[in-house]
Amino acid sequence: MTTPPYLNTYHNLPVLVTGHTGFKGSWLVTWLLELGADVIGYSLPDPPTRPSNFVASGLAERISDVRGDIRDYDALAATIAAHQPRIIFHLAAQPIVLRSVELPKLTIDTNAGGTVNVLEATRHADSVRALVSITTDKVYENQEWLWGYRESDTLGGHDPYSAGKAMAELAIAAYRHTYFPPAAHGQSHHVALASTRAGNVIGGGDFADYRLVPDCMKALMDGRPIGVRNPLSVRPWQHVLEPLSGYLWLGARLLHDGPAYGEAWNFGPLEQKGVPAAALADKLVELWGSGSWEHTRPGYAEVETGLLRLSWDKAAHRLNWRPVYTWVEALTEITDWFKAYQAGEDMHTVTQRHILNYTARAGQLGLEWATVE
Repeated sequence: MTTPPYLNTYHNLPVLVTGHTGFKGSWLVTWLLELGADVIGYSLPDPPTRPSNFVASGLAERISDVRGDIRDYDALAATIAAHQPRIIFHLAAQPIVLRSVELPKLTIDTNAGGTVNVLEATRHADSVRALVSITTDKVYENQEWLWGYRESDTLGGHDPYSAGKAMAELAIAAYRHTYFPPAAHGQSHHVALASTRAGNVIGGGDFADYRLVPDCMKALMDGRPIGVRNPLSVRPWQHVLEPLSGYLWLGARLLHDGPAYGEAWNFGPLEQKGVPAAALADKLVELWGSGSWEHTRPGYAEVETGLLRLSWDKAAHRLNWRPVYTWVEALTEITDWFKAYQAGEDMHTVTQRHILNYTARAGQLGLEWATVE
């Protein structure tokens, strides 16, 4: 069938975003608003960080802002029943690896149990036609391979965060095969279910602890040296708009083509070799125009993976998706965002501008999702 115009897919569509007050969630909400969606958010009462992009961008008054715990099944199900979303993007999570070591039960309850709640609520919802559940590249069993993990590689988890997300992937697969199969009793089920795995997402508006780019930007804004835990750690750094473009395009395909795209998908950066943490810190100092970094090693650093790369060949071949920015271009966008934030600019307008510029660049590259018909 003919691919539908991407920019029309979400227009006037009720879309539920769990974890909408978080870093990635707030960027996704802003993009969905640009696409004309009727956005419903479901998150804990307080944003996960102070400051936060959600608050700085004034998103609460632009959407249906529902506050609740993803571990509370009844509250979540009531929200879905009240707002009747057609598609759900599930991002709510405890996202920090080092914090998961301190809070293992909360992390697994949230990341695995919360995902089960979303799946179960979706199973009983008449309105939902697609669910995109966001996990992480850390769902793969750590092999320290030189090549990128593929969607068919073994799942695992040596820390509570990774284990909880791997559990979520298993639950997603179980629900897909048991309740959302391509054909059930002779007819297709009404829900198309996919999971997405993207690693080390970076961008403006991320103020979280225990993350390299936020640590760098907070230190640079404060005039302090940056503390880098593992300078040699290699990561698939990617700007936040890269995986979000994949999530939104995948969601559009699920809505229009159904369970043909209901499976696991990796979304990764241009650089297949990955970039060491030290090189990233050096480049941010250069782009900011001042600052320095030093090697620190707080507790639990040993649980972090040394070498982690991700293959997005499947998304390239079947979704015609590819990333847009190099890692240096991503860092340039990030420093621009934080300089605007420090200057007191309207951050909703700034974030909108970043999204529009990214979309225009994708269109210049001829990417299918950015093509306007």
